[in-house]
Amino acid sequence: MKYPVECVSNAACVAYAQRTPPKLEYIETLGRWAQRFRCYYEEKKQVLSDTKLTKKSRLEAVTEEDGREDNGTLFKDHFTSPSGLGDIGVIESITIKNFMCHHSLGPFQFGPNVNFIVGSNGSGKSAILTALIVGLGGKATITNRGVSLRGFVKNGESTADVTVKLRNRGPDAYKGDVYGDSICIEQRISCDGVRTCRLKSKSGHLVSNKKEELTSILDHFNIQVDNPVSILNQEMSKQFLHSKSEADKYKFFMKATLLEQMKRDYIHIKQTKAVTREQVELQEECLKDLKQEFLQKKERYENLSSVGNMKKTLEDLKKMMAWCLVREKECIVQQLQEQIDAEESNHKHEDNLQLCQNKVSVAEEKLQDMQSRLESRREEEETLSEDCLKIKEEVKAKIKAQKEQEVVYFRALNKLKQSEKEQCLLQERINKVKNLGRQNQAAEAEHSKRLQKISSLRTQLEKHEEECRTLNQEIKDKQQALFKGKEELDKLRLEEKNIQVSMEAKLKRKNQLLASRSNKLKRFGDNMPDLLDTIYKAHIQGRFIKKPIGPIGACINLKDPTLAVAVESCLRSFMKTFCCDNYKDEAVLQELMSHYFSKGNRPQIIVSAFSNTVYKVQGRGVNHPDYPSVLDSLIIASPVITNCLIDMRGIESILIIKEKHAARKVMQHGRPPRNCREAFTVEGDQVYPNRYYTPDFSTAKYLGGDLETEIRMVESELENYKAQLSRFQQHVRSVTEDIQHMEAQLHSTIMTLKKTLATVNQVKASVTELENVEEEQTDDISTLEEVAQENQQRIDCEKKTMEEAKKELEEHQKRTGDVEGQYKDVRNRIEQLAEEMEPLKEDQGKAEVECCKLDKTLKILEKKLKDHQDNIQAMKTDLVLREEEVAEFVAKAKEISPERRKVDRSAKSIDVEITRLRKKIGVQESSHGDHEQVVREYAEALANYRDKSNQVRDLKKFIDRLDNIMSDRQTRYKIMRRSLSVRCKLYFNNFLIKMNCCGSMMFDHNNETLSISVKPPGRENDGMSDMRSLSGGERSFSTVCFILSLWEITESPFRCLDEFDVYMDMHNRRISLDLLLELSERQHLRQFFFITPLSTSNLPESDHIKIHQLQDPERAKGQTGE
Repeated sequence: MKYPVECVSNAACVAYAQRTPPKLEYIETLGRWAQRFRCYYEEKKQVLSDTKLTKKSRLEAVTEEDGREDNGTLFKDHFTSPSGLGDIGVIESITIKNFMCHHSLGPFQFGPNVNFIVGSNGSGKSAILTALIVGLGGKATITNRGVSLRGFVKNGESTADVTVKLRNRGPDAYKGDVYGDSICIEQRISCDGVRTCRLKSKSGHLVSNKKEELTSILDHFNIQVDNPVSILNQEMSKQFLHSKSEADKYKFFMKATLLEQMKRDYIHIKQTKAVTREQVELQEECLKDLKQEFLQKKERYENLSSVGNMKKTLEDLKKMMAWCLVREKECIVQQLQEQIDAEESNHKHEDNLQLCQNKVSVAEEKLQDMQSRLESRREEEETLSEDCLKIKEEVKAKIKAQKEQEVVYFRALNKLKQSEKEQCLLQERINKVKNLGRQNQAAEAEHSKRLQKISSLRTQLEKHEEECRTLNQEIKDKQQALFKGKEELDKLRLEEKNIQVSMEAKLKRKNQLLASRSNKLKRFGDNMPDLLDTIYKAHIQGRFIKKPIGPIGACINLKDPTLAVAVESCLRSFMKTFCCDNYKDEAVLQELMSHYFSKGNRPQIIVSAFSNTVYKVQGRGVNHPDYPSVLDSLIIASPVITNCLIDMRGIESILIIKEKHAARKVMQHGRPPRNCREAFTVEGDQVYPNRYYTPDFSTAKYLGGDLETEIRMVESELENYKAQLSRFQQHVRSVTEDIQHMEAQLHSTIMTLKKTLATVNQVKASVTELENVEEEQTDDISTLEEVAQENQQRIDCEKKTMEEAKKELEEHQKRTGDVEGQYKDVRNRIEQLAEEMEPLKEDQGKAEVECCKLDKTLKILEKKLKDHQDNIQAMKTDLVLREEEVAEFVAKAKEISPERRKVDRSAKSIDVEITRLRKKIGVQESSHGDHEQVVREYAEALANYRDKSNQVRDLKKFIDRLDNIMSDRQTRYKIMRRSLSVRCKLYFNNFLIKMNCCGSMMFDHNNETLSISVKPPGRENDGMSDMRSLSGGERSFSTVCFILSLWEITESPFRCLDEFDVYMDMHNRRISLDLLLELSERQHLRQFFFITPLSTSNLPESDHIKIHQLQDPERAKGQTGE
């Protein structure tokens, strides 16, 4: 239902409240809106006058009709539609696919008047009503079946389709030449809740897919899908009609008649008008500033004086200045020509160059002579050096042979001396044996005693030796246990040291992270910010040709922060690297780094020419549809860094695959992607086609995103390391104590063994001494004499060998002396040649220095000659330019003053005079202003003040007029609300009379309540009671009467009523159906949809009634079969 609004549009009023430009601009904006509103108001006034005439004629016709009716038929349909009403907006058909729980419904061909949709629960009745709302562009919340459109898509399907055809005939058809006799609206809903609309003509041609076009069609047909009078579903009926609250019924009445929307619009207009009035009052204050500015401009205009004479004098000075500049330029050209002539006549540079060339020739000849003499001696020296080396090798061989022979000689000599010594000892023994032979009888008794003592000592010796073996085994066991203990201690200390190193590294990392809170560069080292500052200062001082870039890790960013470990694992060795353009810059950077880093701990430097464009890697880079390369995962602002990583690491051919199994599948379970060398997982694992590596770190050191989380992780690891270190230190102390105890026991056992060994040695010495006494007594004199004779023969033989060795040694010494003499002669000659070559080398060096000096002098003279010639050429070029400049100055001077003037004054004095005059004119113009500017500003200020005053005055009039209009509209709104409520009561009472009931409908517009009281048949004398005292069927019938009353006072091309007769008995249902059919006959040009699960067998046969029987759902069929 549309209602006429005979006042200002909401859009205009909203614009006044929302747009608040400052001062004058705001007044201009309000003025434009006032102009638009005036035009809009004139158009609406004409439309409203026509509407009033039409309504008046309709009311007169209704009055005449009402006068002719009896009491029982008092309320005929006085909203007699024009002839074309049933030709537009009628629903011809609807088709549903994959909507809600139905695979396919329809197409349903609806009749133009009454349509009954009959079916059991679950057959799709409510789905058709819901699809109608969605198909006509309604939201999901309107249907009371869900909060999102995606809930209407059948489970397991990707889309749902709803097609609605609207009739479009007659003179009031919407774009009849485009759409034809019907408009097809196709709505497709995807599983993610996206709706697409397609509007087609009768022939199936796509006309539009815009929502605005569908809105225009619905407005033209007066279709309101969110109005319960047009479509009333079960939930809306429960919410408003069956509610016990009188306020809810009143809200339903207001919403159905669109009075609620009209009320909200009026309230919004009032609020906007109040804001606009405040803004206009503020802008009235701004007019005072405009008026003040206008008065100031007017005063300047009246006090303006002319400065023409001074300007004329200024023009004359400008002409003089132009020709003065021409004269100065001509003087400069003349001086330049004289300088060129003087330079061309000067031949000093050519003479000096010729003299230097002669000196160079003499010096080069002298140098060549010295080089030839020096070369001959050098060749002789090289020959002698080769001979010297050969002789030296021969001397070494001779000396070696001599030493070997000396060894042979001294060995024979020592052997001879040993044999002679043994012979002397043997002779002494023979003499001693001869003397002891006389004492044999007395020695027999001693011999038996010694044998007994030897036997006792041997028994004691065996006992002590057994003790030694036991002690040795015990020492061996204890040494082995001690070795194992020390080995375990070494392992523990090594692990303790590793933990300390790890803890120090983590502590250092923690300090870096804490420092990087204020400076992220400290992630790359504590000295990195200072190094970068030093590099910047050196670059400012000009020490670098191009400023180095780095560290690389600080120059890159990640598109996905979760890939930090993977990227850092790939670029681990390059994170602290710097890039230099050339080797000179590298040397300077190395010198700067030496102040902050030790030699083995300096960041890497890559030298490569800088480029401002990134390499094209389309042909050699990896391109995978699912996984990015390292290059694609990075954001690098500097092309130098990008090119460096492409050259040094090949990041364009390395993939990043988050999952391990996916990485193995891509790289190792088949042929790797084209141009892909390796891949990295999100944990930093490195994957090759034939091998797999795991990194030694799990968190990103340089590219980590969450600094606080990383600090907490490092602190947690530090606590773990401290606990481990404490446990290891305790274990080390325990093992150390055990080792000390074992060492003490081992030392005690060793001392015991030493004492036992000393006892064994004493016993052995005693036994040996006793046995030697026995041997001496038992020696045979004849045997000793035979041994002495053999020794003497051996001594003679050794003497002969010693003599031969001595003779051969003397021969070796002689040959060695001859070779050493020869070697000494060669060395002397080489030294003599060296002494002779030394002065020659000095002379050659001096000659070379002289030649270098002369070469430098020659180059300097050649450069001076070239500079002299270039200077002459430059002066000639400058002369040409100066001449052209003179011609330009002459042309400009002629433009200012066609006749050349003789100027005696200098350009400086003329310029001073011009400056003085300009200042004077400026002072005059600053006090009074430029004439044209003052006149223009005065005219602009006057026009601006008048325009703004008129605009504010018009706006005030507009607001006053808007007050009158709104007051009139409020009055008409109340009259319309009263009229609609009275008509609704009359129709309601009429419908109750047909049921032989009495009732009343009370509207309280002040408290916004609607109370309905009904008396069933037979209880007419009872007091009035509300609908809560009625039975379910009687209440449903009363509800139907209320709906029919609203239908009588509202307009819509079709009406939909869902399950209106569920709670009625057969009597009330029959009466309700009669009322509905009677109304449909009176309004035969409108379309009605009645949805019911009950039988329609008792309906009369009529061409106006069409029944659509829906099939029972599959579950209902299954239950019936059982």
